[in-house]
Amino acid sequence: MNSSLLETSQKVVRLGLEKGAHEVECTISEGNEFSASVRMREVETVKEAGSRGAGVRVLIGNRVGSSYTSDLSQEGLNRMITSAVELAGLTTEDPFAGLPDPSDLGAISTDLQLYSDDVALVPPSERIQQALDAEAASFAVDPRIVNSDGATFGAHNGARYFANSRGFTGWYRASSCSLSAVPVAREGDAMERDYWYSIARSFARLERPSDIGRIAAERAIRRLGARKVATQKAPVVFDPRSARSFLGDLFDAVAGDSIYRDASFLCGMLGETVASANVTLIDDATIPGLFGSQPFDDEGVPSRRTVILENGVLKSYLLNTYTARKLGLKTTGSASRGLSGNASVGHGNFFLQPGVQTPDSIIASVKNGLYITELIGSGVNIVTGDYSMGAAGLWIENGELAFPVSEITIAGNLRDMLKNITSIGSDLDFRGAIAAPTICIGEMMISGQ
Repeated sequence: MNSSLLETSQKVVRLGLEKGAHEVECTISEGNEFSASVRMREVETVKEAGSRGAGVRVLIGNRVGSSYTSDLSQEGLNRMITSAVELAGLTTEDPFAGLPDPSDLGAISTDLQLYSDDVALVPPSERIQQALDAEAASFAVDPRIVNSDGATFGAHNGARYFANSRGFTGWYRASSCSLSAVPVAREGDAMERDYWYSIARSFARLERPSDIGRIAAERAIRRLGARKVATQKAPVVFDPRSARSFLGDLFDAVAGDSIYRDASFLCGMLGETVASANVTLIDDATIPGLFGSQPFDDEGVPSRRTVILENGVLKSYLLNTYTARKLGLKTTGSASRGLSGNASVGHGNFFLQPGVQTPDSIIASVKNGLYITELIGSGVNIVTGDYSMGAAGLWIENGELAFPVSEITIAGNLRDMLKNITSIGSDLDFRGAIAAPTICIGEMMISGQ
């Protein structure tokens, strides 16, 4: 812990009160970023940068102002606070604005395993070699891997400090590293690419470069010879990577910002059945070692586990203090923001509870349908639930993956899709803060030829 930065956050709160603010909260972050990119066995870029900044949000009555700075000198902090106080004087009063109630503040004491020393200890030469090895592994899989969009190793070490005028002070540090590869396959005149990656809090838990390159190459090769299919209605199976995208749309639909604005198809549906009985959707920021975990949210409210859908029933929205007050509910500890400004609603580890079926058994249960490995574009209307996305993957015939498909569109409505989830796989895979296993939706419109 950098005790001087924690003390600085507390000092900013005191200075804000001295300058006339009624309530103050301060966030300070510091960190170091590293990335190395290689392509065609040559190092293309190596970047390393450090950053440090502070942000303040003040309230004068129910008027809010905020500002931020990278200058943490006394003069810089004074300018930041003065600016925030002046801006608060120009804003309109909002009766729902304000800090969390004192009873809502706190932090969980569990060791969330967010930081590992080994990330910082990996020398730059080894980080670059990891990327080179991943790319080399993809070329070694098959002679049809003829090109590469590169491989990248990234690393981060940082810390976050937070204090407010209601007595809360907290901090935590976090680390991460990642490795990815993007090979290109060719067969005749056709070329396809795909990717694979690993991300972890510690270097020791990162997947091996040989596995990253191999899986990425295998995914690219199996896309060769892709064709369209006839327009039809059929079952659609989402692999975990594409299912994560689907869950991202569901997050937008249950976020309090969408709900209080009446901009979600799930507005006013708490307690109602909105999905199949096998669907349980959870947000949990308390799972050790994962990327959506933290001891407190960005307002100083303890992190927690929130069941959003339980056996198909909508149990909760995700809320910060502001959206909870707008809706007459309680915060779920889901505040998220950068250094300054009002908090929006974020998520912890947002995931679909896995089922018992293996991915192979789900595919085997489909006579004719689509197995999606990539979603393309953005065609989701959270207000109406209308869903339309470009897709690529493999066609299922008689329960087996038969041939690759591309240049197709899948369409439906999120209301119907949720209620028509027929199978959920056992392969829940956390590669980020949103995670999902394989899922099967009983019928969607597939537009092709």
